[in-house]
Amino acid sequence: MTDFAATKAMFHIPDGMIYLDGNSLGPLPKAAPARVAKAMTEEWGEMLITGWNKAGWMAKATEVGDRVAKLIGAEAGHVVMGDTLSIKVYQALASALELRPERRVILSDSGNFPSDLYMAEGLIKSLGQGHELRIVAPEEVEENITEDVAVTLITEVDYRTGRLHDMKALTAKAHSVGALTIWDLAHTAGATDGKLSEARADFAVGCTYKYLNGGPGAPAFIYVAPQHANLVRPALSGWLGHDAPFAFDLSYRAGAGIERMRVGTPPILALASLEAALDAWATVDMSDLRTRSQELTQLFLEEVERRCPMLTLASPRDAAARGSQISFSFEQGYAAMQALIARGVIGDFRAPDIMRFGFTPLFIDEVDVLRACDVIEEVMTGKLWDKPEYHARAAVT
Repeated sequence: MTDFAATKAMFHIPDGMIYLDGNSLGPLPKAAPARVAKAMTEEWGEMLITGWNKAGWMAKATEVGDRVAKLIGAEAGHVVMGDTLSIKVYQALASALELRPERRVILSDSGNFPSDLYMAEGLIKSLGQGHELRIVAPEEVEENITEDVAVTLITEVDYRTGRLHDMKALTAKAHSVGALTIWDLAHTAGATDGKLSEARADFAVGCTYKYLNGGPGAPAFIYVAPQHANLVRPALSGWLGHDAPFAFDLSYRAGAGIERMRVGTPPILALASLEAALDAWATVDMSDLRTRSQELTQLFLEEVERRCPMLTLASPRDAAARGSQISFSFEQGYAAMQALIARGVIGDFRAPDIMRFGFTPLFIDEVDVLRACDVIEEVMTGKLWDKPEYHARAAVT
């Protein structure tokens, strides 16, 4: 049984704050500053260039990838870290399309994160081969997986509402018509008990600065299923994805398996921070995490609905049908969220009217949930959000 009181002690949460925004940026692991300082002073400082060998920097991208793989239900040796999530989306999509050269449709849904759609649009224009990005409603994805679809590009957990797609069912449907699947796990990794291998997913991508608590700008990851790992051609044929980078060949030869999906130099300091964050997961059972998440989100949902009838539930009511977040719609949602933040309850806002609250059992418990509900009730019933300073839009919402 996972000791969530022990994991909570591993994170720094400022005094008086209830942090319900781990689905946007995870808090600081207490061990991270020392781990990064060690990488800077003992490794970079003392070893300089020899750190690539002495400190094992070159292997970090796949070593850390294997640690992430355990949390998302992936096979060892099939996840590599580096770059940003958008770049990993581009890599996965370009490789998948090449595996289905006779097809031209990329299927996605209107609940997908816009950046994924932007990357698809850009790739389509660059290819100039008549590909189509077909966007349907989230609940209409399965019926639209037809024999002209090359690949589905789906974010498993809807970033606005928390709606959870059925990865296993949609992947099975895609395979039944010869299509491939790409799953964006930005709101899955560290939030649910990921099951990539069990679902037979073809590709997956994700970030590590949300539920995995790697820090701002923490590196992304990409997963390629075993049956594709030595077949995919990396569209971004970076130096470190070469089969022999230090042979300095003038032409590209893809590395073996997941190594070929490397692009640029591993971000060593960022990976050090992420390693410290992943240490907190060493004693976490992912099924325990999922159960705890459902308990906390259900408690929050019921309390807020009982106390604040002016808020409209935007997330699925069934805990099994959502990720680890609860969203409410409110016409003045931005101002209301600013009023909550001013009182120490940190969530965020997504246009046009979504107040979003993320739940990470590693550092959130029932006491936090009930305290947050007290503040939400105070702000909403007293209309404390209706002040000019709360309506002024900041650059990041």
